[in-house]
Amino acid sequence: MATAAEALFDLSGRVILVAGAASGIARALIAAIVAQGARPVLTDADPAKVKRIASAYEDALSFETDIADAEALERAVRRTRDRYGRIDGGINAAGLLPISPSETMDPAIFRRCVEVNLTGAFLFSRALAPALKAAGGGRLLHIASVSSLVANPGYAAYAGSKGGLAQIVRVLAREWAPDRITVNAIGPALTETPLTEDYLADPGFRARAVNDIPMGRLGEPEDIVGAALLLLGPGGAFITGQTIYVDGGRTLV
Repeated sequence: MATAAEALFDLSGRVILVAGAASGIARALIAAIVAQGARPVLTDADPAKVKRIASAYEDALSFETDIADAEALERAVRRTRDRYGRIDGGINAAGLLPISPSETMDPAIFRRCVEVNLTGAFLFSRALAPALKAAGGGRLLHIASVSSLVANPGYAAYAGSKGGLAQIVRVLAREWAPDRITVNAIGPALTETPLTEDYLADPGFRARAVNDIPMGRLGEPEDIVGAALLLLGPGGAFITGQTIYVDGGRTLV
């Protein structure tokens, strides 16, 4: 029998749809929610990667889905409900990180970053909302960033999209609170993932990033797990509209 503390993080039987499932942070979260008893449904724009990740979990559903494609998201939600009869939560870990001086940034790259990081977060939430209402409530969790608060040169597209995401989380939380749907985000500091590895291969970039974090190290995907399980589980039932910064003190600088 689970202790009272363990019950706060218990996800037994909950069906949780994960967008951006091939990302480094998502992989850590998928392993964590499965360990807590959840049934994961995995979506990603890269079909080969998402199938490979799903193969590690018994009978896990996976779909090729661009988070900026409203029809594809609704199709994934419909097929998930057809399979399990319900959806209890969603994790949005999809994202792009273009870093470029603002004067020379390709406008198409800026637009695509906003389309994935901001519009995609809205579309993901909207697609899941009817299913969560039908289930009597649920949890939505977005992976945001410290860039919603701090200003780094070259981050106009990324910081703009993540700043917008933090506010969308607040608005959706206010709208859906009567339906017992919580909407929250986690804002990591720069984290060691495939999304950041090319930038972090530059010793100067890495040194500056570490120097900006008071705890003196970069984030790891596993650092996100504790806060995520709280927000997805029974312990997070009265937390909504928040961006919780898991950042080693980055937002204190």
